[in-house]
Amino acid sequence: MDYPGNLFVVAAPSGAGKSSLVKALLELDSHVQPSVSHTTRAPRGQEKHGREYFFVSEPEFDAMVQADAFVEWAYVHNHRYGTSKKAIEERMAQGADVILEIDFQGAIQIKKIFANAITIFILPPSWEELRSRLERRGEDSPEVIELRLKNAAIEVAQVQQFDFVIINELFDRALFDLKAIVHSQRLKFSAQRRARAETFKALHIP
Repeated sequence: MDYPGNLFVVAAPSGAGKSSLVKALLELDSHVQPSVSHTTRAPRGQEKHGREYFFVSEPEFDAMVQADAFVEWAYVHNHRYGTSKKAIEERMAQGADVILEIDFQGAIQIKKIFANAITIFILPPSWEELRSRLERRGEDSPEVIELRLKNAAIEVAQVQQFDFVIINELFDRALFDLKAIVHSQRLKFSAQRRARAETFKALHIP
């Protein structure tokens, strides 16, 4: 089904700056709304339930899987993450552009369900810089950092399946690139026809 709003799906290896870029975009563009995923992992830092994620128990997550409540779900770093299809559809139906942070597996699954979804992959400028960013975060043990880097190699290998690629070397430039993708998508014929259906009808454009 076509909705007046757009769906932007952003994936990246851990430490590439995905969350920081999406947060900055949300502060600049009030028409973009976040999609909040469910996860079985514990909150980190200042994260709050219902803002960054819905933090749920394993049994709660199992119940949602059984109820077919997720458009996708996957294991990432030994925890499960899922995206509610209903939440995405409701916001897009209201005309909002929804942006979703997710792993590459989920992004590929969502593209199969929402054919008009725009997929964006964030790359680090180098493996050395990615390691440095993970270490500077100070959130993970050396063993977890090695796991994240091992997983990153698998994730980066899937980049060719995405519509757009941003290399986050300089944050301001990467943010400009993300804003450009969002704005240009809104001006595509198909997106304009969905968002401005009455205008197209009035102009007798099929």
